[in-house]
Amino acid sequence: MSTTVTLYPLANYTFGTKDAQPEEDPSVSARLQRLQSDYDTSGMRRSVEAVLIVHEHNHPHVLMLQIANAFFKLPGDYLKPGEDEIEGLKVRLSQKLDPVDKEYGKMSDETDWEIGECISTWWRPNFETFMYPYIPAHITKPKEQKKIFVVHLPEKKVLSVPKNMKLLAVPLFELYDNAARYGPQLSAIPHLLSRFDFVSAD
Repeated sequence: MSTTVTLYPLANYTFGTKDAQPEEDPSVSARLQRLQSDYDTSGMRRSVEAVLIVHEHNHPHVLMLQIANAFFKLPGDYLKPGEDEIEGLKVRLSQKLDPVDKEYGKMSDETDWEIGECISTWWRPNFETFMYPYIPAHITKPKEQKKIFVVHLPEKKVLSVPKNMKLLAVPLFELYDNAARYGPQLSAIPHLLSRFDFVSAD
């Protein structure tokens, strides 16, 4: 698989808004409680997230959603039981970032998301906030598996963001070694991307 990734300028992308998409869980404790309830019903949760990369001044920037002016996350979400990872990630990206068809009031049928390779897998061993890039030795039944994929953006694209969120382009130098602000998963992204050769297109 090619390790060369072409990045297009941030200015190539048009950013719009659409109706708010409230978080299903109002708090971390509520999210963990629902995780436990879902685990009892369906077993281990599987989540998928996307790393979308653009360039600004020839430096790679990762597109991230910011919620409530404080919380950062990659676009994506958890999958339904038995749902395919790649197709599921395309659906989640369309839900979060594709424009709404004004005439019909629904999401456009545009699903031209090019899903690249998986760059990391994270595991939630218990019904707690901590996730690890490995399964701890004493854990036989992890509660969640999260896979993060590189997604190759086309040269131009319209991205529509729910009104209750912002889409920010965060430079790799800002993420690097900055777990205090972004958490261990997001601050690890520069390490995970270091194996790729980035080509900045105009």
